[in-house]
Amino acid sequence: MDSQYDPQTIETEVQQRWAESAAYKVDEQSNKEKFYCLEMFPYPSGKLHMGHVRNYTIGDVISRYQRMLGKNVLHPMGWDAFGLPAENAAIQNKTAPALWTAQNIEHMREQLKRLGFSYDWDREFATCEADYYKWEQWFFARLYERGLVYRKDAEVNWDPVDQTVLANEQVVDGRGWRSGALVEKKKIPQWFVRITAYAEELLTGLDELEGWPDSVKTMQRNWIGKSIGTEIIFKVQNRTDLAVFTTRADTVMGVTYLAVAADHPLAIEAAQKSEAVAEFRMQCQQSSVAEADIETMEKLGVDLGIAATHPISGESVPIWCANFVLMSYGTGAVMAVPAHDQRDYEFASKYNIEIKPVIRPQQEEVDISHCAYTEYGVVQNSGQFDGLSSTQAQRAITEWLQERQLGTQQINYRLRDWGVSRQRYWGCPIPMVYDAEDNAVPAREFPVELPTDVIMDGVGSPIKNMASFIDAVHPDTGAPARRETDTFDTFFESSWYYARFCCPDLDSAMLDQRAEYWLPVDQYVGGIEHAVMHLLYARFFHKLMRDVGLLSSDEPFVNLLTQGMVTAETYFRRKPSGQLQYFNPADVLTSVDDKGVVTSAVLAEDGQPVEVGAVEKMSKSKNNGVDPQSMIDKYGADTVRLFTMFAAPPDQSLEWNDDAIAGASRFLRRVWNLFEKHQHSLTETRLAPLGELPDADEDVKAIRLITYSLIERVVRDIERQHFNTVIAAAMELTNAAEKADWSAMGESGPPVLAELCYSLVKILAPVTPHLCEYLWAQFGAAETTLDADWLKVEHSALVRDSVAYVVQVNGKLRGKIEVAATAVKQEIETLAQNESNVQKFTRGLTVRKIIIVPDKLVNIVAN
Repeated sequence: MDSQYDPQTIETEVQQRWAESAAYKVDEQSNKEKFYCLEMFPYPSGKLHMGHVRNYTIGDVISRYQRMLGKNVLHPMGWDAFGLPAENAAIQNKTAPALWTAQNIEHMREQLKRLGFSYDWDREFATCEADYYKWEQWFFARLYERGLVYRKDAEVNWDPVDQTVLANEQVVDGRGWRSGALVEKKKIPQWFVRITAYAEELLTGLDELEGWPDSVKTMQRNWIGKSIGTEIIFKVQNRTDLAVFTTRADTVMGVTYLAVAADHPLAIEAAQKSEAVAEFRMQCQQSSVAEADIETMEKLGVDLGIAATHPISGESVPIWCANFVLMSYGTGAVMAVPAHDQRDYEFASKYNIEIKPVIRPQQEEVDISHCAYTEYGVVQNSGQFDGLSSTQAQRAITEWLQERQLGTQQINYRLRDWGVSRQRYWGCPIPMVYDAEDNAVPAREFPVELPTDVIMDGVGSPIKNMASFIDAVHPDTGAPARRETDTFDTFFESSWYYARFCCPDLDSAMLDQRAEYWLPVDQYVGGIEHAVMHLLYARFFHKLMRDVGLLSSDEPFVNLLTQGMVTAETYFRRKPSGQLQYFNPADVLTSVDDKGVVTSAVLAEDGQPVEVGAVEKMSKSKNNGVDPQSMIDKYGADTVRLFTMFAAPPDQSLEWNDDAIAGASRFLRRVWNLFEKHQHSLTETRLAPLGELPDADEDVKAIRLITYSLIERVVRDIERQHFNTVIAAAMELTNAAEKADWSAMGESGPPVLAELCYSLVKILAPVTPHLCEYLWAQFGAAETTLDADWLKVEHSALVRDSVAYVVQVNGKLRGKIEVAATAVKQEIETLAQNESNVQKFTRGLTVRKIIIVPDKLVNIVAN
């Protein structure tokens, strides 16, 4: 064993050994208890960032720990390979997305291997491979046959110059990101999957997910958005009735206007006669339809000059077109009650529309001079419903409307069907074929393969005009037909990949019995930002696969860990234009105060000052990312892994700290030095637990008490996924080993030292596997493997002859006592009061109370 710790040499050697022995290949014949651990697979952007490293290290620690518990662990890795970034990069580099993606995967795979993750690489796949996506095409066809897929017109962002559809993030200030042209709203046919058919099951199923964070479940509940209310019919003369949904039927007598979306038939009709309405509709078509944007934008509208009849009072109610109403939500129309809804209040105040209060607090009049009164209360100004509580009025008004066929109780969901069409090239082709009359049928043969030998020029999808792809034969009639040129939303691929990892080599079906064995995933790890898209779609897809007969379980993931983000300091200079130019922390020299807070900073290149910004999530835009590869090259993979696990609990943000990673490196060198110092003893004795030692002397008892007290903590904390405190215990154990006088223990010293080192290696093995594997190969028991057994608490070593207490007088430390472990309360009190220094501080005082915290402290209250 070398005197110096050389992580690069050790890690290369250990990784080669793992590869040669196929150490992490799953044994599918095993009769052990299964454990399936999975991290959200990455998009192959070209290189890993620290967020990746943290995510995958957490999953790897869990997987290695479960393997040490004796379980049959599945821990796969693959690539979420379709998507817009590949198209953009291909356009910039004048290449094909397939080539760019393959090169990125090659590089990132090597980075993952360099970090020592315990993946079964035989199961690797990329979602852009036809062997993968052909099964989602097959599945889509099955869903179509079941009536769960349909096609309808939907609005998109259209760039009139590039002649292409833009994603929301490609629209900057209302213009196309490449062309700069004003983006238009355009309706085109798109494919949808009926996720709304599963809305109630998706909602109630959340109650069964005990291993999920409450925050994620709350986000999904809100996204599904179940609401019980009333659909109310407003008659419009010589036109179709206007139906609106409300959860506050008690306020219906306060309706002073109705609002419809810019694409509502009434708005379209009014625009033909009114220039103002036509112009307003045009403005709406250039605005964002994202809910977050609508929430914050100024609420604008125009009177359509059309009125409806109030279903109860019979009064005339004006109909407005408003930019906060979307045609894609509900009926594209809402009733407005300005006195009792703040958005309606602001709109009415802006346009001088009547504000009529119909709900008041129980004991007082309502003041709506500055804002709406949105609480429940007592109904007023509502005719026969006056005096009822809000709850009573909701029921009474709904019944009154139902009797006259002017309304009905209804359950609504905020959730909308999943639009899976994307007018992009780099995605899985939607497997539909059209006849001459534009009637669609699903393909019969799969895959419908995406041509990959293309050059992206930035003007639309290359397959839109590719006859070799478009031209098809109708599967039923044999007549000439054309293929769909839209591709799937990339969430389609990531909604079922976890299941395919169970049987990636299967060519005859989407899934087989191996999926039934492995699923559901026992531990899923990923960011909370995926709470209401990927995680919801995966739950939906799982239920679809169950109902098609591919699976029997109801949910895809038993336990979910949402890791915190990785943050770092930001440094910048202000340009004359006012823009901020950010500099990477690696290029900045800083001065810090005695608390480690940065007080000043200069750019290393020119020595000129830069401003110190906030600690923010690592990102390209803030240029505050740290390249994991440079850290691995400098410190080794184990140090990077140790830092990411020790710096913060896994579900909290981790702030990058150069001193802390250097500290992690120093700790591993201390572990190495401990084994190097005692290598002759450890070679002779070998690492192993000792069991019960009834005749041990005091020194041996003391060090074993420390060892097993820490093991007891580790066993508890690792189950709770408190990995930072597990590492802290390893550090305490190392401290104890360094301070112990091993020679004073005589013949007991070497085996007790070996037991401590055995425990230290086992604790660190999931986190720093290279170092621990190397040390185990040097000093472990013959014919054993590092991951064969997890630690067990030797309870006999936790039995103490005596217990140390600190003694306080009125809350201040005044002495220490050693008490027999069997001592009763009165003996402890007597010893505490007789301690010489304690007596100085109680002399002349009357002891009022003595508080004993078992095995820790005695507090004497005296005055």
